[in-house]
Amino acid sequence: MNININTKIVTLIGTPLSQSFAAQMQNVGYQAAGLNMVYFYTEADKEHLGDIVNGLRYMNAAGFAVTKPNKVRVLRYLDELDPLCQKMGASNTVVKTPEGKLIGYNTDGIGFYTSLTQEGGIQVDQCVFFCFGGGGAGRAMCSVLAYHGARKIYITDSFEPCAKALVADINTNFAPVAEFVHHEDFSKLSACDVVMNASGVGMGESMGQSPMPTEYIQPSQFYFDACYNPDKTQFLLDAEEKGCRILNGLGMSLYQGVAQIELWSGVKAPVEAMRQELLRITAQKNMPVVAAVSK
Repeated sequence: MNININTKIVTLIGTPLSQSFAAQMQNVGYQAAGLNMVYFYTEADKEHLGDIVNGLRYMNAAGFAVTKPNKVRVLRYLDELDPLCQKMGASNTVVKTPEGKLIGYNTDGIGFYTSLTQEGGIQVDQCVFFCFGGGGAGRAMCSVLAYHGARKIYITDSFEPCAKALVADINTNFAPVAEFVHHEDFSKLSACDVVMNASGVGMGESMGQSPMPTEYIQPSQFYFDACYNPDKTQFLLDAEEKGCRILNGLGMSLYQGVAQIELWSGVKAPVEAMRQELLRITAQKNMPVVAAVSK
């Protein structure tokens, strides 16, 4: 990688980031596409988010990426929002225009939907969903499910106002299919076809933990975790042990990253090169891919 005065920077803002493979995947993508860009990490929480965003306005940045816990708060620092991003109420991708405007998008929903349908084989309009986590990732996932005709979406969060706000936004902006569930109320799980973990429980300091007890798992259900490092969270391990089909967030990460590159650069992303880099990383870390990332 040859960094020079014309190199466009892109940074991922969030915490924790030690589990992220985004920089490796993105930088391989830039190189394969012949883009003079570099992607790096900025580990920061909400406290300094505004300062960092304002600084990026005056740097040679193509834009930036946003992850937990900043996907909702970042909206207040942006100039414009893509219509779908505005409806979702969360952004994971910000493009800086040549005029210096910051425009928010959300590629998490695109990545999630592509992975869930292509790799998981889920027909969204025929399923009932349960989601742990109403923050940025949960917002994107549940919003895109409502957009594509999900029959019902139950949403819970340890911070209940977060889940309630998401339910209200989905029912107002997309379709009246979302229902709030109190934290640690698992009674609705039996009615669900797909159970999703977007809470972050199971990664970082909470590794080995799951947002739900194992007794509510049914073999007929499909389990998805937005996390991909570890490749199998306790949530997925428990479901797999019960005979469920499972999928982690690796494909979601790939496809949302593909959409990001195309937004930041205006050129078609090298999907295969990015896929191979993710597969190389997982193999190197002895992390077998769950429901292998497929074309």
